[in-house]
Amino acid sequence: MVAPSSLKDRNSLDELLLETTPGTASSSTPVFGETGADVSVAVEPENAEPQEPERLSSERTSSRRLLTRVGRGLGVVLLSLALLAVTVLIMLPKVTGSQTYSVLTNSMAPKYAPGTFLVSQAADFDELKLGDVITYQIESGKPGVITHRIVGFGFLQTGEKTLTTKGDNNDVADPQPVREIQVRGKLLYAVPFVGFVANALGNSDRSLWLAVGAVGLIGYGGFTMLREVRSSRKERQSA
Repeated sequence: MVAPSSLKDRNSLDELLLETTPGTASSSTPVFGETGADVSVAVEPENAEPQEPERLSSERTSSRRLLTRVGRGLGVVLLSLALLAVTVLIMLPKVTGSQTYSVLTNSMAPKYAPGTFLVSQAADFDELKLGDVITYQIESGKPGVITHRIVGFGFLQTGEKTLTTKGDNNDVADPQPVREIQVRGKLLYAVPFVGFVANALGNSDRSLWLAVGAVGLIGYGGFTMLREVRSSRKERQSA
């Protein structure tokens, strides 16, 4: 048992311990839920600008740059094709003194199918050999020509050397031997499908139209590249 006097003293001591001075009360830590306690709350400023417009602007810039690169690449491709067309279809035939023809039948298919553009260069008759593809006149002095492969040699009763020709897709050789005077040239190279365009343009103005088309492609390709270069400079200056 505890004496009443001792219990009273303890109660007095507890009351003293619970009392606080003004300075101590101001420095005490607030308890959550206690009346008057300070609570820190993060509040977004009212004038804060949203981030969505900035993201959209960045995406538009990236899209413009991508389109610029695509346009520049397209211009380079067109310019390259134009230069290749000028070189293969116009310059090389002119420089080598060759003649150009278009395949009309399937006699040399599949390697030289209809629509193939042929370039035949003049060759020494005595240097022609088995396997060479030549273009020759059906009748000497007539415009009609055939492009077939040499499969043999022969001689006329006069001792004149002749060629035996055959189409790759034909079962038998051509019926008539080919004389030197009929040969227009030996195949130098061939370009698939271009012959369709040449046939549509006709024989008379074919070179002129090919030149006009090539110059047009070169002009368009150069214009596209120049426009993209200027656009890139403007973007760098504005950045």
